[in-house]
Amino acid sequence: MLEKHSESEVHVDKVEQRPASSIAFGLERLGLIAIRAPIVSCIVLLALIVGAVFGIQRIKIDDSLSQLFRSDTREFKQYEEVTKKFPAEEFDVLVVVEGKNLLARNNLEKLRDFITDMQLVEGTRGLVSLFSARQAPAPGKLPAALFPPELPEGAAYDKFIETVKNNEIIRGKLLSEDGTLALIVLSLDPEVVASSKLTKTVGDIRTLMKEDLSDTGLNVQLSGVPVMQLEIRNAVERDGLTYNILGILAGCVIAIIFFRKISFMIAAAFPPMIAILLALGALGWANFNLNMFLNVMTPLIMVISFSDSMQLTFAARDRLIAGQDKFTAFKNAVLVVGPACVLTHGTAGISFIALQFSNSDLIRKFGEAGLAATIIALVAVLSLVPVFGVLFVRNEKIFAVKFQGADAGVQALRNFCYWIAVRMVGRPGLFSLIAVLFVGGLGVIYANLEPRYRLADQVPDKRQAVAASDRLDAKLTGANPVNVLIAFPKDESLYSPETLQTIADVHATVEKAAGVGNVWSLETLRRWLAEKAGSADVATLKEYVSVIPEHLVRRFIDAEQDAVVVAGRVPDKDSSQLLPIVDKLDTELDTVRKKHPGYEIAVTGLAAIAARNSASMIEKLNRGLTVEFALVAIFIGLAFRSWVVMLACILPGIFPVVMSGTVLWAMGEGLQFASVVALTVSFGLGLSATIHFLNRLRLESKPGVGSALAVERATVLVGPALILTTVVLACGLVVTVFSDLPSLRLFGWLSAFSMVMALVADLFILRPTAMWLINLHGKLQGTDKPAI
Repeated sequence: MLEKHSESEVHVDKVEQRPASSIAFGLERLGLIAIRAPIVSCIVLLALIVGAVFGIQRIKIDDSLSQLFRSDTREFKQYEEVTKKFPAEEFDVLVVVEGKNLLARNNLEKLRDFITDMQLVEGTRGLVSLFSARQAPAPGKLPAALFPPELPEGAAYDKFIETVKNNEIIRGKLLSEDGTLALIVLSLDPEVVASSKLTKTVGDIRTLMKEDLSDTGLNVQLSGVPVMQLEIRNAVERDGLTYNILGILAGCVIAIIFFRKISFMIAAAFPPMIAILLALGALGWANFNLNMFLNVMTPLIMVISFSDSMQLTFAARDRLIAGQDKFTAFKNAVLVVGPACVLTHGTAGISFIALQFSNSDLIRKFGEAGLAATIIALVAVLSLVPVFGVLFVRNEKIFAVKFQGADAGVQALRNFCYWIAVRMVGRPGLFSLIAVLFVGGLGVIYANLEPRYRLADQVPDKRQAVAASDRLDAKLTGANPVNVLIAFPKDESLYSPETLQTIADVHATVEKAAGVGNVWSLETLRRWLAEKAGSADVATLKEYVSVIPEHLVRRFIDAEQDAVVVAGRVPDKDSSQLLPIVDKLDTELDTVRKKHPGYEIAVTGLAAIAARNSASMIEKLNRGLTVEFALVAIFIGLAFRSWVVMLACILPGIFPVVMSGTVLWAMGEGLQFASVVALTVSFGLGLSATIHFLNRLRLESKPGVGSALAVERATVLVGPALILTTVVLACGLVVTVFSDLPSLRLFGWLSAFSMVMALVADLFILRPTAMWLINLHGKLQGTDKPAI
């Protein structure tokens, strides 16, 4: 029975067999421009490729950890203001030294030598460590260093170590309570952090770690924003190369296996590769920066363009086997399959437009880049597949004879598709009801997913930075800063009694806040002077502030002396756990605000920004995805001019999203930025199979042709290409599992899974649903007039 459905015997789509109206409003004819002059088109293409290469060289990497929350909101602008006034956190390298014998005399001496050597590294401004601590000052004199030039020995050394452990300045801040972990805060020059010099500076620090501490048995790791940025930068560069190579190889290998001709492999696989090159070049000329999301643009372009290039190549190949010459075959492929290609890119474009509803500049930029890449991919595929086909396919008559009876690979896929189609159209009403109930149940699970965000998910987790931060979380209450900004009224100065009391009250409130530790401010110095020197007068405080290195003073006091910061640290927990801590601290500070009117007191810092904004941003993206469902369904329905099509594409479009959400729920995961963006984009891309099937079904649905037969024919004709493209697309996306960035790994495997689920939905949900709706339409109309 299947043999009756081969294209050569059923329908070789000639131009006159196409419907009068195009679902793409004639935009597919763009693909016919280049085929009229293939040599000239290739010359133009070569010029564009040269321009794209120069454009790619202009792409820079945005490795800022705050980029995800960059927006026009008041909270983020305040965070940026604090970062500019108090340039510490963004430029601090955290050196974490840990070991049971950390305070052994020999190890301590080598640690001091290591710290001395680090201060000589090019690009450093200074550092703070346990060796920065001072003894109690004598009246009228500056305090001596806590650590003498020569460390004592024997019992005297043991007594000295107890003194070190109990020192108020470093205890619980620079040295853990049990004396097994020390934190060294190394401040770098901002220009070094923002440039390529950061690689050398961090490399020099790592070299010193090996030279000075290799024989101590101590574990030394680096963390801090500069190190995290460098690791992100390296991961983005490395991942980009990996994605390009593996994604391209996957497409070429699968194309050559099933087409068994180099010429068809070139026609199917080369246009997506060129689309990647042209799109990235255009992004470079448009001054887009490469970041954790734009880094997946390469596999996304591959996904967008390869699906349609395969459909066009399959259609042309079938026409060649049916006896058409290569020019006619590729021209008809564009005219018949091209409208669906335009529509699939249109739905992908809507997915990227939906990302514009985000408050995050990063995600909006990703949406803009994706939309631009979609347009470029559409033009590249429609133009280059027929051009390469005409130029590289040779001896089409010999090819037709050879493959008419020896096309085992494609025929096996058609047998499989036919087997499924016959069973799905057997009882369309029952299968449609099952699909509604099943998708509805998955939707309930999806609705219960909660937003999740952790800073560690944005940083390579196979490198030192995350491991070092985990140790700080365990031993020193955390590595993530939460700051309280105190801005003074114009009539108050830094050392006025009211200002000092405000700082003291804020400091005390932050210290008492549950979940916040390692609190530092001007009040820390003031308390120490009052306790150790017996003097808390303003003159003494000014004197000590004046002798402290400038880079240390700027951590807490603005250069204009009109604002200060009380700095605390929190562990890197999920935002849902941090938000109550931040909100409670902000509420407790209301008492201080009422007590000191005129002083602006605000909780800020990257951890606070993330805790406050991540949940709302993720929820807004998720709502945008819901709106996207409706917009895409209406868009497709209008393009096909059919309410049947509009309703038929809803269930198969939603299924991959809710199924992926159910997998996240089963894994105990929530909705992260990467997962919502992956689902948003995958929804648009996953509809590619749906659109190509509906386009083919539209061509097969004619008066006198039963709906079951039309569905079976459409399935047999487009099914093999859909299966192959899904495999290639999944391979192109799943290569992200090699990334060191957890967010990219999540994006990759979830997108790949969604693509596979889209194919499942196309085969097992779309077909019975479409047939049931066609039958319903026929009953309502009382005619056999095609519903699509």
